[in-house]
Amino acid sequence: MGNGQNAGRGSYDVAIIGGGHNGLTAAAYLARAGLKPVVLEKNAVAGGAALTEEFHPGFRNSVASYTVSLLDPGVISDLDLHNHGLRIIERPAANFMPIDGERGFFWPYGMAAKQAEIAKLSARDAERYPAYDAALERAASVLRDLTRTTPPNAGGGWIELLKGAGIGRRVLGLSLEDQRLLTDLFTKSAADFLDPWFENDHVKALFAFDGIVGSYASPWTPGTAYVLLHHCFGEVNGKMGVWGHAVGGMGAITQAMARSAEAAGVVIRLDAPVRRVVVEKGRAAGVELQSGEIVRARAVAANVGPKLLFRDLIDAGDVDPVLRQRFTTIKTGSATFRMNVALSELPRFTARPEPGPHHGAGIVIAPTMAYMERAYLDAKRDGWAREPVVEMLIPSVLDETLAPPGQHVASLFVQHVAPKLPGGRTWENPQEKERFADIVIETVTRHAPNFRRSVLGMQALSPLDLEMRFGLVDGDIFHGQLSLDQLFSTRPVLGYANYRMPVAGLYLCGSGAHPGGGVTGLPGRNAAREMVRDLKGWFS
Repeated sequence: MGNGQNAGRGSYDVAIIGGGHNGLTAAAYLARAGLKPVVLEKNAVAGGAALTEEFHPGFRNSVASYTVSLLDPGVISDLDLHNHGLRIIERPAANFMPIDGERGFFWPYGMAAKQAEIAKLSARDAERYPAYDAALERAASVLRDLTRTTPPNAGGGWIELLKGAGIGRRVLGLSLEDQRLLTDLFTKSAADFLDPWFENDHVKALFAFDGIVGSYASPWTPGTAYVLLHHCFGEVNGKMGVWGHAVGGMGAITQAMARSAEAAGVVIRLDAPVRRVVVEKGRAAGVELQSGEIVRARAVAANVGPKLLFRDLIDAGDVDPVLRQRFTTIKTGSATFRMNVALSELPRFTARPEPGPHHGAGIVIAPTMAYMERAYLDAKRDGWAREPVVEMLIPSVLDETLAPPGQHVASLFVQHVAPKLPGGRTWENPQEKERFADIVIETVTRHAPNFRRSVLGMQALSPLDLEMRFGLVDGDIFHGQLSLDQLFSTRPVLGYANYRMPVAGLYLCGSGAHPGGGVTGLPGRNAAREMVRDLKGWFS
């Protein structure tokens, strides 16, 4: 890849701001359509938040994003990622949730195995589960189709009306009960959605966890049922509902994307931070780098969040001030704190002390919905949870390239923390990060008593770290919350859902656009399709 010094000079069809997975995906599709894109990445390595690095001598791991399921199979195929080095291993089980010193809720794959595990907690819930699973899959099938489409754009004329009519016919073609199901999922809280289905609080908690992932919310917050659904439409190696690990960490995905893009003719420039979008006569005409260099292009695509784009990279005079305020006040904040930990040995959970498939699952410390709500309320009041929600993965049980023999790495995805601390405290103070990291370690140690003493080193990223390093405003992993007012035709702002921004020739190709966050590649793919239509003609 280019190093930002001698690579890729000249004029381009599209200048892409940010070399994360969606920026690389968009670039690869554009190049395959015969256009000439350049990717401008501010860091020394392409990949954005999907990055692998050594964080302790001999220990490597995914830095921010951390697991595979939502990566679109069409993107994998179109970009030929497997032939560019990508290999995905399936987890041996989906989840394990420690409950107390004696009990743990193990969540395997396979309907019969799942029902057997639920039955240990509730025979009624085990009986109800197949109907719940079938209902979610019906809803997810509708969502999968919508994720690959460009949303109808308010005020966009007859073409947009036709798009909306087509989507409306698809929904109206569903049974009335499935229309009710979709209404519930798009409007209700995770708790309210789950209550009619299940009676056991631990069963509900395992499912509700998906509703608060990356959301600064309680399980009782309206809209969290949709976030739950958003995390259910993935697949790995053609198997629906399976989670996986990219050998070499999440950086293996973006490095395969970069190789695919370069093979198609994309220029990738590293250490090339963008200062601003150059607008001439009301149209995006390229970008200015922090170095002062102007990179000219027929169009500009932003793989940064829309809030950052209009706050930092668009001159105030280049867009209507009322509209600019709409973009700069998009709701952001994931309540996320990210840690990587080097371990001398596997955690020995009191509920399952011996090595087993649970070590290769997503280990969720959030045994009840009340636990999750306390974590949320603590963070709203004090800045962080006294008992945080923790999802831990130990990818080294599947991938020996990440740690020395006999030792391991753990990914800790932690909630809830406030993007901005109260009472004059700030994440800029390293002691705040150290204090909360210690709370996280203690939380895991309560369920696995050997955990603290096995820690050899760690990497901790606060919401501020995530913003400064990856451009995630307020640490928002989705580039904007997945709330009802920021989905589909209202993502990122009503009237600009079709990837075209209010400056002519400016596009949004990152997670702030439809269909939202997660390592899917779909915002990049969809945005590239619209750029090709505009730059090469509708029928090209």
